[in-house]
Amino acid sequence: MKIYTKTGDDGTTSLFSGGRVPKTNLRVESYGTVDELNSALGLARAFQPSAAVDGWLSQVQRQLFHLGADLATPLDASSQWVVRMDAATVAWLETRIDEMTAALPPLTSFILPGGSLAAAQLHVARTVCRRAERLVVALQEYEAIGDHALVYLNRLSDFLFTLARYENLQAGIADVTWTANGE
Repeated sequence: MKIYTKTGDDGTTSLFSGGRVPKTNLRVESYGTVDELNSALGLARAFQPSAAVDGWLSQVQRQLFHLGADLATPLDASSQWVVRMDAATVAWLETRIDEMTAALPPLTSFILPGGSLAAAQLHVARTVCRRAERLVVALQEYEAIGDHALVYLNRLSDFLFTLARYENLQAGIADVTWTANGE
């Protein structure tokens, strides 16, 4: 089987439910940015984070495939294989955030992205997640989306921030705090 189809040579792509849209369509931009986020997490994993962090990232990468399919399939499309984001997946993120927060020193100021290679990449992934969230907000102004897609992305960015701090803790690297006077 060839990887190229040539069907997108005209600047359009197929949705999972059928039909073609421009590659600049907000739906395509949304799930494309989720795909970019998944790749950023793959890079974070390549930096060999702690075992717990790596396991959680593996789970999130699988969740992001579900989110991408959810966003690529309009709500009114009939598709039995698309797994829509749900409250249980959001709750999974919240549980992990709470577990990590209990192990971390209290956050008393803004922190600068960085630390270990894995933690720094998690901060990059967090910013990609925020961009995906903004695109999904824009998408929902024009089209209906699942009830939990946006909530998941919002919670995921919190998870990635906390995960970066947690990975630094696991690596024995202190967060660098930001101060208004630059010191």
